[in-house]
Amino acid sequence: MSEFEKRRQHLKNMSEEDLKKYFWELCDKATQPLVDFAAKHTSPSIERSVLLRMGFNSLEAKEIVIKINEAGLLGKGAGNVIYKLSEKMNISCYKAGKWIITEENPDLKGIF
Repeated sequence: MSEFEKRRQHLKNMSEEDLKKYFWELCDKATQPLVDFAAKHTSPSIERSVLLRMGFNSLEAKEIVIKINEAGLLGKGAGNVIYKLSEKMNISCYKAGKWIITEENPDLKGIF
């Protein structure tokens, strides 16, 4: 029996649908550590990138991330902080971000 035949023993009786299901189970198992890591770890550069995609320019994103980091909330995600703040203040996300920039000592911990 060849090496290939030995390794496929547990697959040979599976239907096409079973093989697809098994493939996606293996994919989930292989990528779960990456998903877990991403959920628990971030960096200022990642958060600036998120803010750029939300419509802030690079200088605004930098200032926002600095203030969110100073508040100890970077782990919550800069976009999430801005979103929660916008909901609390009933303003747009962009205005919430601008508010963070312009405030001397913004009270961000009160939003969580």
